[in-house]
Amino acid sequence: MTGPPTPRARIVVGIDGSRASQQALRWAMRQAELTQAEVHAVMAWYPPAASGLEFAMDVIDWEAEARDRLAAALVDCLGPSAAERVQRHVVEGHPAKTLLQLAAGAELLVVGRRGRGGFVGMLLGSVSTHVMAHATCPVVVVHEDPAPGSPGRAAADAG
Repeated sequence: MTGPPTPRARIVVGIDGSRASQQALRWAMRQAELTQAEVHAVMAWYPPAASGLEFAMDVIDWEAEARDRLAAALVDCLGPSAAERVQRHVVEGHPAKTLLQLAAGAELLVVGRRGRGGFVGMLLGSVSTHVMAHATCPVVVVHEDPAPGSPGRAAADAG
C-alpha cells in the first residue's frame, strides 16, 4: 500500500533582480540538482511611499510588476526551460520578513549579498544579516562576484 507522496525538500531563494540574487539563484539550482530539492524563488514587493505619487498608486499594479520582474529574472538567469522548474512566490511585504516566513520548514534559505568593496564589502546587507539571525533553517549567503576585471572574489557563507 502506498501513502501520499513525500513532499520534496525545499530551497528558498530571495530574488530582487540584482546580480547577487542571480548568483544566489544559480547556486540554489545547483544545490537542488544535487539534493533533488525544489527551488522556491521569492520576490517581495511593497508600494513606494506616496510622496506626490498618489495618482500612480491606483494606476500601477505593483504585484503584477513584481511578478513580471521575477519571471524575467528567472528566464534571464536560468533560461526558459530551467525557469519553468522554479516555484514562484510574489509577496507584498518586507524582504527579510517574507523570506523568513516562506523559509519556515525549508531545508535551506539562499540569499545574495551585494559586494561593496573595501571595509564595507566585508559587511553583510540588512536582509542577509536579518535572515541569518532569525531563520529556522540553514542560510547560505552568496557573495556577488566582482565585475569582470575588478579585484575581489566570490564566496558563500553558511550560517
